[in-house]
Amino acid sequence: MEIRLLKYFIALANHESVSAAAQFLHVSQPSLSRQLSDFEKELGAVLFIRGNRKITLTEEGAFLLKKAKEIVELVDKTEANFNQSAEIISGEIYIGGGETDAMHLIAKALKSLLEEHPGIQFHLYSGNADDIAEKLDSGLLDFGVVIEPADKQKYDFLKIPATDVWGVLMRKDSSLANKLSIHPNDLLDKPLLISRQTAVSNELSGWFGQNIQDLNVVATYNLIYNAALMVEENIGYALGLDKLINTTGDSKLCFKPLEPGMEANLNVVWKKNQVFSNASKEFLDQLRRTIEVHSS
Repeated sequence: MEIRLLKYFIALANHESVSAAAQFLHVSQPSLSRQLSDFEKELGAVLFIRGNRKITLTEEGAFLLKKAKEIVELVDKTEANFNQSAEIISGEIYIGGGETDAMHLIAKALKSLLEEHPGIQFHLYSGNADDIAEKLDSGLLDFGVVIEPADKQKYDFLKIPATDVWGVLMRKDSSLANKLSIHPNDLLDKPLLISRQTAVSNELSGWFGQNIQDLNVVATYNLIYNAALMVEENIGYALGLDKLINTTGDSKLCFKPLEPGMEANLNVVWKKNQVFSNASKEFLDQLRRTIEVHSS
C-alpha cells in the first residue's frame, strides 16, 4: 500500500470529485481515476459510490479514510523529525490533552522551549483520556496530558503539581445555584450531562453511590465547551472540572464543587520505551525544569 495512493484517496474523499481532486493533486483526471480503481482492486473492496454530481464513501471507504489519515500523519510526523539539522534542534512535537487549567504549566514550558529553540514546532490535540490513549498508542502523539482517573500502566509519566476540582456547571437561575456545594442527593432527579470518558463514569458512580446508567443522564460530552452551551439552554447540569468555563460577569452559568469533594490529579504520559526525537527530549527536559520552578 503506497503512501502516494493513500494521499490520492484522501484527496478524493475530501473533494468528492475526481476533477477537483485531480486539480488539487496536479495530476490528470484519467490517471487519478485509473490509479484509484487499481487501488480498489488491490484491496478487494469498493471504496467509493460514484454519483452524477459527487463521489461518496462506502462503509469500507469511511473505515479506510480514518486509517489513511492516521498513516499519512504518522509518516509526515516521522519525516519532519528526520529532516532536522544536527546543529540546530528543531522538529515537531505532538501533544494531546484534556481540558484542564494545568495546561498553563505546559504552555510555560513550551514558551521557554521556543525561546531557546525557535526551530521547534508543536501541535496540540484536545480530547479526553480515551482519545489521548488511542493516539498515543498509534504513535500520532508524543505526549498526553491526562486527568485522573486514567490507566497509566502502559505509559511512563511525569506528575504535574496541580489538581482540578470536580463540580457541577449550572445556570445561575437554577434551583441549586444558591448552594455552596452539591451533594449526590441534589442531582438524583436532575437531567445530567457527563463526560463519556470511561474512567470518569466509574469514579462518578462511586461518588453517587449508584450506577451512572441509573441516573437521568440526558447527554454525554467529550469536551466541556459544547456541554456548557447545552447548560445555557437549560438542558441540564454538567459535571466537570472547575476553571474551564467563564462563570464571571454576564455569564449565565455558575460552578459549584462536589461534596464530598472530588479532585483530579494530572500527569504527562508517553509510551514506555519510546524513542524520542531531539525536540521531544528537549520538551521533556524543559517541562521538568518548569515543574521544579513551579513547585519551589
